[in-house]
Amino acid sequence: MTYPFDGITIERMIEAFEQIEDEPVRRMMEIVFNSLMLVERERHNKAGIYERTLDRTDHSNGFKPKKLKTRVGILDLKVPQTRSGQFYPKCLEKGSRTERALRLAVAEMYLHGVSTRKVRHILGEMAEMEISSSEVSRCTKLLDEEFQKWRSRPIGCIPYLFVDARYEKVRVEGVVRDVALLNAIGIDTEGKRLVLGVSVSLSEAEVHWNCFLSSLRERGLHGVQLIVSDDHQGLGNARKRNFGSVPWQRCLFHLQQNAQHHCSKQAHRKLIAQDIRDITNASKKSLAEELLKSALKKWSEKDAHLASWLEQALPESLTFYNFPKEHRKRLRTNNSAERYNRELARRTNVVTLFPNESSLLRLATAQASEISDDWETGRQYLNMNLLIQDEEI
Repeated sequence: MTYPFDGITIERMIEAFEQIEDEPVRRMMEIVFNSLMLVERERHNKAGIYERTLDRTDHSNGFKPKKLKTRVGILDLKVPQTRSGQFYPKCLEKGSRTERALRLAVAEMYLHGVSTRKVRHILGEMAEMEISSSEVSRCTKLLDEEFQKWRSRPIGCIPYLFVDARYEKVRVEGVVRDVALLNAIGIDTEGKRLVLGVSVSLSEAEVHWNCFLSSLRERGLHGVQLIVSDDHQGLGNARKRNFGSVPWQRCLFHLQQNAQHHCSKQAHRKLIAQDIRDITNASKKSLAEELLKSALKKWSEKDAHLASWLEQALPESLTFYNFPKEHRKRLRTNNSAERYNRELARRTNVVTLFPNESSLLRLATAQASEISDDWETGRQYLNMNLLIQDEEI
């Protein structure tokens, strides 16, 4: 059976949809179910809420709570009531057929961004009635409102801030472009990791990074003691503009990769990689600085260009030595953001090409909120008491 959306089959959508964890899906199913039942009641009444019309056949009379058991968990629904008592939503009468159709509808929302032209067909099958574009848009709006609330939530004190970006293919004004998905991850005062925010931008230009970092500050981000990122010019300028006095840790993993490109000879690559490991694995900063001086002296004779680059770049990757020893392994690279990006890629790779920027932001937000909830309820990532003790000393 062929699903009439860009050549995607139902079987493929179900297979992709099964990769999505249940909790965010359960919340979206609640929103879609409740929205669809409201549409059905308006159709039954032949009038909208507070609408005066001669064609009205019944009147709204509040809601009745109902728990619906599904394969993704128990849904807390609000079943619309009418004064006559003759109304009951058809979507609740269809059992497993309704759930299957709803799962396909939510999969479409998740994978392709909610398109009224595409989704109205599925929602119409669910309720056996024609669904207008405006009614589908209302369902979509509720999803977007929930995600917007998450992206706008207050932040608070975040001692460690990790920022990074990845690129996804998005159709923008009829042209397929590589669009930047900016993200920020923080470690709070309790030592828990949090996804602080996500943003979709046309590139990693300074103006986009500046807007993203400014939005984090406006939401109450404060108390930042260290920022970890790779060396990107646009990000660097925006970081200095928003957090000029905050120390910066250049991602050691990316620095290792960059060093390979500055070697004038292939044979030098393994040697410089070992030198960098020796320096950054030193037990204390003073020893690391001594090893750095020795390495610069050696490479100035072998490869002057590489030595010049090391003299400027490597000290930027030694900032982690100023923080508690137990924290250093997690602070010297941007691995937290990289792992988050890999988890996000598991979902975005299913889509391949997003139809618009909104669909990418919708999926990224759903994924970010899910991961952040898992981190927040999971075990402690760092013992932040060590940071307080270190400050007192």
